[in-house]
Amino acid sequence: MNIIFGPVNSRRFGKSLGIDLSPSKKQCNFDCLYCELDPAKTIEIYEDVISVQEIIEALTLSLKTDQDIDAITVTANGEPTLYPYLSELLDEIEKIKGSIKTLILSNGSRISDLKVQEALMKFDTVKLSLDCATNRCLKRLDRSHENISVEDIKQGMLSFREKFNNPLIIEVLIVKSINDKKEEIEALNEFLLTLNPTRIDIGTIDRPPAYNVEALSYEELRAISLQFDTSLPIYIASRKKVTKKPSAYSNGEILQTLKKRPLTQEDIDVLFDTESKDRLNILIEEQRVKAVYNAEYDFFVCSE
Repeated sequence: MNIIFGPVNSRRFGKSLGIDLSPSKKQCNFDCLYCELDPAKTIEIYEDVISVQEIIEALTLSLKTDQDIDAITVTANGEPTLYPYLSELLDEIEKIKGSIKTLILSNGSRISDLKVQEALMKFDTVKLSLDCATNRCLKRLDRSHENISVEDIKQGMLSFREKFNNPLIIEVLIVKSINDKKEEIEALNEFLLTLNPTRIDIGTIDRPPAYNVEALSYEELRAISLQFDTSLPIYIASRKKVTKKPSAYSNGEILQTLKKRPLTQEDIDVLFDTESKDRLNILIEEQRVKAVYNAEYDFFVCSE
């Protein structure tokens, strides 16, 4: 039973060591169409629960073997906030982690539960999924357990955001012909403007999914990003399906593009040809464009 996995090198979080709170099987209150795990009946509580002591013993052993760890990432074959001793586990991790940062990857389904919020407050970074801002989409795409409401999720996120001062990252996974529709993006945009998270990661399917659903290309994700308000800190997390060659941009087109949506270096590598990158560097030297650091990424924005 592999409770600890990795370390994995991540550009965003450095050298990360993972904790799987459900190593024996999938235990989740979602059965997402795009999940990389096999389909499974949704649950409300874990059926198989490993002890805090067992996790800490495994983590302690790994920390002795793996050096220079930057982050401890709490996740699961399923939903980690269903683990009944999450708060107690974080208390024990705190005793042994030293300067290592803690991160949790959650589907956000239980964020309205005050006990879950209490546990999440102990993390250095919280990353929550929000694929849908409407109940119809939540039931169709995330196939949530019957007692889960998107309105409860949204209200829980707003409540948590008011008291959590560390980075709060929202992940939106877009699936073709399901939550890429205009009305779904508008609903997400309206809510995210109110939530004001530290960063929003937009991605698509990049592993074989449990069900027969399709990914979007980078260009399609880019077009969707432009439907969101320009004040939202959106990072396009998937670049595997790039279908077009880099394009030529004039100075004016570069500035106009950045006004519509700030770009990361990875976006620029995909969109800009060599001459356009040179023009961007000149605009940076002229202080017409600047880099703004936001939750592990530099975003290029207009200074004008």
